[in-house]
Formats: sequence, structure tokens, C-alpha cells
Amino acid sequence: MGVDNSTIRTVQVTRYVTPLREGGSLPAIAEADDGFLYALKFRGAGQGAKALIAELLGGELARALGFRIPEIVFAQLDEAFGRTEPDEEIQDLLRASTGLNLALHYLSGALTFDPVVTRLDASLASRIVWLDCLLTNVDRTARNTNMLMWHKELWLIDHGACLYFHHSWDNWQEQAAKPFPQVKDHVLLPWAAELADADAELGPKLTPAVIRQIVQLVPDEWLAGQQGVTPEDAREVYAQFLEMRVAASGSFVNGAQDARKRIV
Repeated sequence: MGVDNSTIRTVQVTRYVTPLREGGSLPAIAEADDGFLYALKFRGAGQGAKALIAELLGGELARALGFRIPEIVFAQLDEAFGRTEPDEEIQDLLRASTGLNLALHYLSGALTFDPVVTRLDASLASRIVWLDCLLTNVDRTARNTNMLMWHKELWLIDHGACLYFHHSWDNWQEQAAKPFPQVKDHVLLPWAAELADADAELGPKLTPAVIRQIVQLVPDEWLAGQQGVTPEDAREVYAQFLEMRVAASGSFVNGAQDARKRIV
């Protein structure tokens, strides 16, 4: 594969259990050969491998910053796996996803985070908002919080909508330095009163060495053919984007603080 993926386990998908929800990406609960259930994200879904790259990078960067993230694994899907699936749409998805996919350990019994029921303290809310500004994560809104309460602790899930620069790759250096205007819709923004403190705490943890170690986890086969460059060159763009974004964190912190002033 050309990179060291030793920190991410690889499992073999043995059983398709049930779709997780309706939607373009059609994630599913699936069982693997280690006996565990996983939330499986398919490379053959609408956004293809880019959603898996965003999921992997977003999740592992969040983990490096100390957030609770379900274990992320590579999920190998055999060519014959979908032949007995009666649903044609799911069968097509499975056929298009042969090879390496991504899965998160399924947190059985977890409840969707509801800000009306559970109030987060300003420190945690600010750190999550900072993370999502860094990752340009458009998918942590009141409509879809992408956070779970499991054993009375908050877990972050679903980072596939992060790093949206990679859907066009246009002016990615410019994108890296920009604020994150979509933060105005972030479900936790009203409670994120300590963004400057979050910036001072989290920014120094994402050193170039940490960022590059995580970027190296992305498999070659997910990067092959992207923008007509080699997988190694594609990884370099991701690494530089993230390094530049951390260095320019003042821009997105100021933007988030301004957005918060307008709603509190």
C-alpha cells in the first residue's frame, strides 16, 4: 500500500445487517470477522472514496485532540459478498464497494445527542466548534448533530462531510486560510464561549508530525487517480492544507466568535 496503516485494524465484512438510515450514502450496520458490529461506510456511495478519506482524517485528528471517537477500521468487502442481498440498490452499492471500505465500531444503545436534553459546558462546546472549523465540517447542526451519548459520555461520529475543499481542489491554499462561514449553523455555537482558550489548547497539539502521521493512514487505493496526481502527492496536499489551517486558526476562530455574537 506504500504507507504504514499499522495503527488502523483491517476487518473482513461477513454480514450485512441493516441500513443505518435513508440517504445518499446508505451506510449500514454490518458484522465483521472479529465478531463486532460496525457502522460501515461504502466507497461505492455517492461521494466515493473522498467521504471515506474525510471520515478517516476527521476522526483520527479528533482522536488525537482527545475527543471520544469510535474505533475506525478498514473494512474489506469481498467480491461475492452482495450476491445474496435481495435489495437491488443495496446489491449495486455492495458491488461498487468491493475492496477497502471504512467502518466505525457500532456503539450499541447510544442515543443521539440532543442539546435540549444535555447541556455541554463551554469548554467542551468550544473545543468541538474549533475542531469543526478546522475540518470545515458542515454536518454538526441541530438537524443532524452527529454526536452520540453512550454510557453518559459524548462521542463524535460522521466526519465524511469534512474537508470539502477536496471535492474540487480549486485554490486549496486559499481555502486553507479562510474562515468557516457555515459555523453559524453549528449546534454548539451558542455555548462555545471559550473559543480563544480552545485555540490555545488544541492548535499546538496538531504539529506537522502528528498531521502527517494521520495523513499517512489514507490507503493508496482511495487516492489513486485523484486530480491526476500520485497518492503521495495527494497526501502532501492534505497535509499542507491541514498544517496551513492550523497556522491560520485565528481566522476561523474570529469568524466563529463573530457568528456567535450574532446569535447570543
